[in-house]
Amino acid sequence: MAEMPNKKQINMVLPNLNMIAAAGNNLELGYQNRLLCHLPKDLKRFKEITSGHTVLMGDRTWESLPVKPLPNRKNLVLTLNRDADYKNCQLLYSMEEALEVLAKEPKAFIIGGATVYKLFLPYTQTLYLTRMLSDFQADAFFPAFNEDEWILKEDEFSPKDEKNAYDLRFQVWERK
Repeated sequence: MAEMPNKKQINMVLPNLNMIAAAGNNLELGYQNRLLCHLPKDLKRFKEITSGHTVLMGDRTWESLPVKPLPNRKNLVLTLNRDADYKNCQLLYSMEEALEVLAKEPKAFIIGGATVYKLFLPYTQTLYLTRMLSDFQADAFFPAFNEDEWILKEDEFSPKDEKNAYDLRFQVWERK
């Protein structure tokens, strides 16, 4: 996807940078470029948390969106494809460029996919994770993170219901 950060960027946590994702018991994110399931509770939470802010995603996440751009958000797409012609979003072509743009935003969210999560985890201050309490077949995973480097600030249980097939935990992790 994007090149790795250069030396001047290492250990540069951005206080305004957040990540938001829904992952299974084994940090499963998706399968064949799709979400693992439809969870209205999680989609509502995603919209409430990210609305009015900047979101950054990779090009495959952009392509998978049913509505482009995500409404009421500044949409950034990280791509290596200089010929990409995505409408109504800002294209970024390198990790360095993305970090420069994100650093200027009041509040920004990394919203996927797996490669983008992995690239930006070292720069992220807050993780908003919806933990789906189940195992899934997946080919995309949220990056493993050392929980000793984070503080679990919120952990709200939400039982499955007629519209949400899995028990959920809505978690917020802050970097120490």
